[in-house]
Amino acid sequence: MTKRSFILAHDTARRTAAACCLLPEYAGYVVEIKPPTRSLEANAKLWAMLGQISAQIDWYGRKLDAESWKHIFSSSLRKMDVVPNLDGTGFVALGLSTSKMTKRELSDLLELIYSFGVDHNVKFRE
Repeated sequence: MTKRSFILAHDTARRTAAACCLLPEYAGYVVEIKPPTRSLEANAKLWAMLGQISAQIDWYGRKLDAESWKHIFSSSLRKMDVVPNLDGTGFVALGLSTSKMTKRELSDLLELIYSFGVDHNVKFRE
């Protein structure tokens, strides 16, 4: 059997999901109920904003790529912990991946990025 996902947005979807739980071929499977994750549109907005921050901001004398900015912002949002890397030459932030963020968490992240950008005179384009 393959993985099945249901968006519990209406009665039919909820009934179908519940019925699958009773099928013998799904015995031993794990059912997980969780909030929806970010949309493709929100993901595109995230990367557009990160790219604009990356192009316009020098961070302590360095130009950072969009991926590095993503780590900075997500670490700031979640108050993540840091640990030394394997060879002791730097640090690694521990915490939540943005791909696993809920819609609310991603909205908070976008708000944080926008606020930072405004404070640092970033010109955002839609």
